[in-house]
Amino acid sequence: MENIKILIIGGTGFIGYHLATKCLKLRWKVTSISLKKPRKKRKLKSVIYRLCDISHKKKLRNIVKNKKYNYVVNLGGYVDHINKKRTYKSHVVGSRNLFQVLKNKKIKSFIQIGSSNEYGNLKSPHYESRIGKPKTIYGKSKYLASNYLLECYKKYKFPVTIIRFYQLFGPGQDINRFLPQLIHACLKKIVFFTSSGKQSRDFLYIDDAIEAIIKSIKAKESKGKIFNIGSGKAIKLKKIMEIVEKRLNYFYPVYGKVTLRKDEPNIIYPNTNLAKKILKWKNKTSFSKGLDKTINYYKKSFNKERAF
Repeated sequence: MENIKILIIGGTGFIGYHLATKCLKLRWKVTSISLKKPRKKRKLKSVIYRLCDISHKKKLRNIVKNKKYNYVVNLGGYVDHINKKRTYKSHVVGSRNLFQVLKNKKIKSFIQIGSSNEYGNLKSPHYESRIGKPKTIYGKSKYLASNYLLECYKKYKFPVTIIRFYQLFGPGQDINRFLPQLIHACLKKIVFFTSSGKQSRDFLYIDDAIEAIIKSIKAKESKGKIFNIGSGKAIKLKKIMEIVEKRLNYFYPVYGKVTLRKDEPNIIYPNTNLAKKILKWKNKTSFSKGLDKTINYYKKSFNKERAF
């Protein structure tokens, strides 16, 4: 069996933890580079953890020096819509540094995790062929990083694939995200401050997202391309709140307390035909089934610790 080694940038985060778990099941050797040590629940025994800010090229070069990796997945960077300098450095400078330190290492696949924010306020469904019009600092930084790496593919055949995720959810997601916050409020029987809930978003269960990354790594035809990865359907946040209320028998919302950004579209979802065609990927987990798994995870955590 081939001794496959994968480097995950941001391997201690929500997506990174689930990706590392999947890779270990495939018997791949996993190295993670991140800003912080993994929290207790996300620490995996067989993963090599290294601390590094990828915007610092010298330290990054020292970490990967004399190391060989078959695959690299870049999940790194701040999800920040305010701090321009920090966001730009973590995504644009970080991606540039990764290319420069990895370009001669003969890696087989480099997966750059992009974002639906790269499309900006373009009307949904989003198509990969359309030129993005990002409005936020985060969206612009992701878009610049994606374009830089695609140019590296054109000029140097750097084996990059861009994956644009939409709203991911599942067990272990950070509490500051919409669904964990909602479930947490219902379990603790506290007030949930929210927007009007009229906006619609595409939600994809984490296992399907990880499967998309693995298929992107393995697909020869994926190099130099962008893939939208989502369920392909938008669901109103208010409907999600109503579903969770029925599941947990409690909900005390205060609508209108959370304001949307002025540039934020009301409906966001992708066309995923390209991923179906080239990656042979499609989501397998319905929103309802994924939600049940997510609620069960947080209920167990709540009952065990009485806290998240």
